[in-house]
Amino acid sequence: MAPFFKMGYFGEQTSFIIALVLGVSFGFWLERAGFGDSTKLAAQFYFKDNTVIKVMFTAILVAMLGIMYLTLFGWLDINMIYINPTFIWAQVVGGLILGVGFVIGGYCPGTSIVGAATGRIDGMVFVLGALFGMFVFGEIFPGIDTLFMAGDMGSIRLPEFFNLSTGVIGLLVVFMAIGMFLGIDWLEKKFAKEEAK
Repeated sequence: MAPFFKMGYFGEQTSFIIALVLGVSFGFWLERAGFGDSTKLAAQFYFKDNTVIKVMFTAILVAMLGIMYLTLFGWLDINMIYINPTFIWAQVVGGLILGVGFVIGGYCPGTSIVGAATGRIDGMVFVLGALFGMFVFGEIFPGIDTLFMAGDMGSIRLPEFFNLSTGVIGLLVVFMAIGMFLGIDWLEKKFAKEEAK
């Protein structure tokens, strides 16, 4: 029965080693997929190369379905998995800031680390900018703590939010993904034709 750490199968030191191995592996595969290159990442905003959104959404789908089936088979206790609390308005504002930064800089926080680790100067600059942003956030936090806690919904999941079963939510997300994949393929071909003119 998982999660193994919370079930006491190994201690904190082992969990740090596992986290390090998983983190390095994740970074390695991001780089192998070309996600350490800001031009490839930025191309998705111009519908020229939608590899990033396809890969990341596929990863989300695999994780979602994996968790659903492992829970269904009794191999995973989902109630022991930590879920970040939802502060809806704070996360909407934060998501907009992150999105604008992604469009301008061509990186998200994770891919900027990959870019910096492989010697890309723009990745290093982006990481420095992120660190500066964290510093500024820490300094101004007492003045924005109301926004930070705005829209507190607790540790809620989509089935609870929409009052639907986990299976129905899973099916809807799969249909949404299929529609999105078809849509972005159509957009990519459309913009490629327009560019060729």
